[in-house]
Amino acid sequence: MVLEIKDKGPLTGIALASAGYACFALQDAIVKWLVTDYAVPQILFFRSLVIVAITGVLVRVRKHPSAWQSPYRKTLVLRAALMLVAWLLFYNAARTLGLAELTTLYFSAPIMVMFLSILILKETIGIGRWIACIGGFIGVVVAANPTHSPNLLPAAMCVVAGFCWAWSTILVRLVSRSESTLTQMYATSLLFGLACALSLPWVWTTPDATGWGLLLALGLISTIGQYLLYDGFRYAPASAIAPIEYTGLMWAFLYGYLIWTEVPAVNVFIGALLIVASSIVLVFWERRGQGPRRKGSPA
Repeated sequence: MVLEIKDKGPLTGIALASAGYACFALQDAIVKWLVTDYAVPQILFFRSLVIVAITGVLVRVRKHPSAWQSPYRKTLVLRAALMLVAWLLFYNAARTLGLAELTTLYFSAPIMVMFLSILILKETIGIGRWIACIGGFIGVVVAANPTHSPNLLPAAMCVVAGFCWAWSTILVRLVSRSESTLTQMYATSLLFGLACALSLPWVWTTPDATGWGLLLALGLISTIGQYLLYDGFRYAPASAIAPIEYTGLMWAFLYGYLIWTEVPAVNVFIGALLIVASSIVLVFWERRGQGPRRKGSPA
């Protein structure tokens, strides 16, 4: 049965996605903390385990249809594979690249989302979304301020990770036409977790009390972030949500200060202002689109 998407407008989706990306920035901070002591597949396995446990219970309680009977079940498998590749590449590249290089390269993803939304979803993208996306990317470059050329292999890993994330983002919008948010989360994380579990005999390190706490927190934060983002795609086109991903950089620097007392440089504040300005442009553009216009006209 196809799920009906309530017509709350793209601003609802933008608000949900903004909160989701804030959670993802905290997720990345926790992973940065954990990756010094534990292998990336082990961290991602526990992240998936918590998501599957929570969504599995909710899917059963709410009696959602099985994802394996969905017309998009092959798409769910593809999305799980894309996310696995993206996270493995991104967090392994983080071992070599600095924050400036890492964020600048990875935040090519929203631009990729814009192009893929045209090619795959056939979305019509207005000038306001292009301005917000390009302005946000300029803000990221200014904030990150890469001072030298990154190592070729880790840089390539990060760019490929951005592409995989962008493609998986498009698939969320596609699958949301028939599947509930919880069903998508359960199916994707189950496949994701099973793939990571295959490497555990070779990478396992028994966590200490702090490690267990951080792994549990990672799973909870990731569950909340995924739910908010997936639900956001029910109300807004992928091209409208793509520029909002840039707000994650500001959260990343905030968490960096709160956890590691990292003080951002002046260029970070200038870049943040550009990101905020771009987001405001997007919000005003979408509000304008919800004003007096013919029903069914493109956003």
